[in-house]
Amino acid sequence: MRIAAVLAVLALLPPVAFGAVQNGSWSLGPSDQPASVQFSLQSSQGDDHFSTSSTWKLADLHGLDWTAATKHDVSFAIARDAGTIDCKGFVQDQRGAGLFTFQANPQYRAEMAKLGFDFDDRELFSASIFDVSFDFAREMKAAAVRGLDAGKLLAFRIHGVTPQFVHDLRAAGLEAADAGRLIAFRIHGVTPDFVKELQSAGLKMSDEEKLIAFRIHGVSPEFIRDLRSAGIDTADPDKLIAFRIHGVSPEFAGEISHLGFPHAPPDQLIALRIHGVTPEYIEGLRSKGIQNLTLDQLINLRIHGID
Repeated sequence: MRIAAVLAVLALLPPVAFGAVQNGSWSLGPSDQPASVQFSLQSSQGDDHFSTSSTWKLADLHGLDWTAATKHDVSFAIARDAGTIDCKGFVQDQRGAGLFTFQANPQYRAEMAKLGFDFDDRELFSASIFDVSFDFAREMKAAAVRGLDAGKLLAFRIHGVTPQFVHDLRAAGLEAADAGRLIAFRIHGVTPDFVKELQSAGLKMSDEEKLIAFRIHGVSPEFIRDLRSAGIDTADPDKLIAFRIHGVSPEFAGEISHLGFPHAPPDQLIALRIHGVTPEYIEGLRSKGIQNLTLDQLINLRIHGID
């Protein structure tokens, strides 16, 4: 799929929402991360169902008594700008379960609207879980990101698009100003470090769609260095993507070079892979006395089914 099409699909995705949640159940258990727990929330109301589980900081579960080993009742709250999730239940040996109720902040929608973000009732619970705060909204608005609405703001929190992430991308030479692309960056792993590593490998890239394609298809700094070591021109990003799609590897290029075709142009290497001109095929022809063919001639033989 073309990257433009991927971004178009992202733009059409509905806002992530769990319905107009009022209550449900919770559970928690130990986490590998320090001062954290694995915390889960579930709810089923009419046609709306959701279940989410992730690592939460203990500090976000205000009032939770976590240290006592014996079974005991607990009451704690998750207080966010969008609303408060009140939890009651029990904990024993660092595991617990119970019920929760959600109370939306009646001022949240109005305050967010002043900032230009139109949240509906179905998004308030999600905004509480993922902590879409007033400060976060102000910071992202100040970052001058295009196409930023309530749904994208929520997606930013889910996928980890932060003001610092945007700042670091821009410091690495990217525009980093489109909301959909920023989400795609986080989904596919286009990080400031990745951009800098490409630069260190000799490829200065500012085309954001191609950077996403690099991550999707596996064009890495190591891949570029290995191609260059094999004597392959790596200046064209489209060719690098095509290499990964069609299987032009440094090893393949090296084998073709050893057969008497050093420094084969990228287009020819791609054509060899597309039409199945393998080192074995070339050696097979030579064993039959068919010698001194050019790469174009070898490709034409394969196109016409001559073995």
